[in-house]
Amino acid sequence: MKKLAVLLDPVFKRHQTGDGHPERPERYDAVTKALDGVLSASLRLKTREAANDELALVHTAGYIKTVEQEVKALAGKPQVIRDLSTGDVAFCEHSLAAAKCAVGGVLNAVDSLFSDQAERAFAAVRPPGHHATPDRGMGFCLFNNVALATRYAQKRHGVDRVLIADWDVHHGNGTQDTFYSDGSVLFFSTHQHPWYPGTGAPGETGEGKGKGKILNAPLPAGSGREAILGSFRNRLLPATNDFKPGLVILSAGFDSRLGDPLGRFTLTDADFAELTDLMLEIAKRNAKGRLLSVLEGGYSLEGLTAAVQAHVRRLAD
Repeated sequence: MKKLAVLLDPVFKRHQTGDGHPERPERYDAVTKALDGVLSASLRLKTREAANDELALVHTAGYIKTVEQEVKALAGKPQVIRDLSTGDVAFCEHSLAAAKCAVGGVLNAVDSLFSDQAERAFAAVRPPGHHATPDRGMGFCLFNNVALATRYAQKRHGVDRVLIADWDVHHGNGTQDTFYSDGSVLFFSTHQHPWYPGTGAPGETGEGKGKGKILNAPLPAGSGREAILGSFRNRLLPATNDFKPGLVILSAGFDSRLGDPLGRFTLTDADFAELTDLMLEIAKRNAKGRLLSVLEGGYSLEGLTAAVQAHVRRLAD
């Protein structure tokens, strides 16, 4: 069994967003550079296009149809970039295929963890996913990769409880919305506040069966190691000791790194390494070491390379 499985496929570069867009294909190249030192010792995962019934584990039929219709309208128009009608998501004629492959690859990563092929997995996907709600794409996100991985793990592998932790500088509102009244998912997020998308207040704690299973730690611009690692240690660790997840999923957004153009947090590469160690500790205590990390934000190409390298080297140790 390999310690680390890696999902990396050039299909993700086919998702074009237009000149000057921060979520650009060059992000894939930056992450590929970061993975250079670990690929030879890792399990290379294959991707596939997720089927619509798999997307429907989280997303409504109406929303899936909307994405299909709007993307297919660009068929044969390789130079045309449009914005999704539901929100701020730039897309091209290949974006639906890339997004379905992101989901399918992440589901394959889940399978690798439960078939004992690997202990941990890192999925370097585009487009990102944590802003996508069940019925709306927004914030550069078409389908919610981590939410779909969660539902798939529950349905396919019988996982009772899943932890999703999100250290992206932006709040994962789509993930929160998906599981707000669920109860089988513990969602924890550190994020800059006030900032896009304006959600993630401390009082947003879930409802019904999900009451108390949504843990938000909104932090001011300029926050770094002390506040963010402190929130993970002081709030998330005790919560997981009670919740005992059978799978740990990480929304790994590296726009919380110092110098990112879309955030004002100040995490360093060493901080990401330490955060990764903490997540590995949680996984070992509760989930037989099973940890799935899925790329979200990170828009400084140089910063993305450095931060992902620090993160993945810890995953591979």
